[in-house]
Amino acid sequence: MTDAAVPTAAVPTAAVPEAADPDAAVPRAAVRSPLPRPYLLWLAGTQAGLLGDAALYFALGWAASAHGGGATGLVLTAITVPRTALVLLGGAVADRVGARRVMLAADTVMLVATVALALVAGSRGTPLWLLVAAAAVIGTVDAFHLPASGSMPNRLVPADRLPRALALRQAGGQGAALLGAPLGGLLVAVGGLPGAAVADAASFGVVLLVLLRLRPGAAAPVDAPAGLLREAASGVRLALRDPLLRAALLLTGAAAGALLPVMSLLAPLLARAHGWTAGTAGLVTGGQAAGVLAVAGLIAWRGGLPRAGVGAAAGLCTASVGVTLLALAAGPAAAVTGSAVTGVGSGLFACHLGPLVAAGAPDSHLSRVQALLTLVQSAALVLANALLGVLADTAGATLPTLLCALAAGTAGLTALAGPTLRRA
Repeated sequence: MTDAAVPTAAVPTAAVPEAADPDAAVPRAAVRSPLPRPYLLWLAGTQAGLLGDAALYFALGWAASAHGGGATGLVLTAITVPRTALVLLGGAVADRVGARRVMLAADTVMLVATVALALVAGSRGTPLWLLVAAAAVIGTVDAFHLPASGSMPNRLVPADRLPRALALRQAGGQGAALLGAPLGGLLVAVGGLPGAAVADAASFGVVLLVLLRLRPGAAAPVDAPAGLLREAASGVRLALRDPLLRAALLLTGAAAGALLPVMSLLAPLLARAHGWTAGTAGLVTGGQAAGVLAVAGLIAWRGGLPRAGVGAAAGLCTASVGVTLLALAAGPAAAVTGSAVTGVGSGLFACHLGPLVAAGAPDSHLSRVQALLTLVQSAALVLANALLGVLADTAGATLPTLLCALAAGTAGLTALAGPTLRRA
């Protein structure tokens, strides 16, 4: 189960205290203190799951791209629609019954589903209906898994070490994505979609073993048990009351619609248009992961910029340049360079905007705030994947990629122009 909204793992997840002075340095003791062992154990298991997920997502995208841009958009939309429809409910369930229990159930379902996908794909190939069905299962389980997983660092790490812990999580996720995309290309070349599905099933087994050993602290009680729907709605009300959280979520939606489809939807189509192999396409996707990994690792070691809002906006502007380079690349080397610059920008955005999103979450609403973050991203992806896929079919993949670059740059400049995020 991926901890990111899409295989590129661009979901911002770091957190710092909301009321902290943006010009104040992080205390040296907080930077030097070791992270808790239960968190590191959980993080190691999560990275194994992310590696398998990255390979499977690449394999699904590559198999779907053989059916055309519209079909690729349909498969990706089949992930985001159930995720969007159910994620607030998933966050309320995780806050009520416990994040660990939700993750155990979700990973068990996905273990069974990936084994079934491998068996069916091995006997019937990769018809579009199978890809859509697999995507729908992934999206449904994601709706419950992502809010629970997103809240785990808050449950396992003291507040003073949380920013470092989450930057390390971002770096680990991108390391998995960096290896997972080329691994996905290799598995597709050797064993097709069934090989990638088997690898992902094995990763779910590892995650389950880790979760069985893990015992996170008890979650804070939810509000009066007035029903899951009302509990889910309380997370939305929480975000609407906080001006900074509102602005951060709006920028997250803009970034999701502009950046996340680039690697999952448009990069495979660009690769096919140039006549590149699946392995080359995997390297292009891996370049983006390498860029995010470099930035997240640096922030986990040294900390981020004093003003997180400025860092996030600068990240979007940087990513805009990278997406432009990718769209205009004539060869694999130029495409990998463009994707790496896109990753640097995405990493800056995720590691700086994440604190602003998570800061407003009380202990009783940890999973619900994560659910709202996923909802914002997924809603943007539902629209973006469908429109960009159709546009790619009619005008080629270059034009929609350039439009994504324009949208990312516009969002970054708009954030810099507004006082709410510029001063955060």
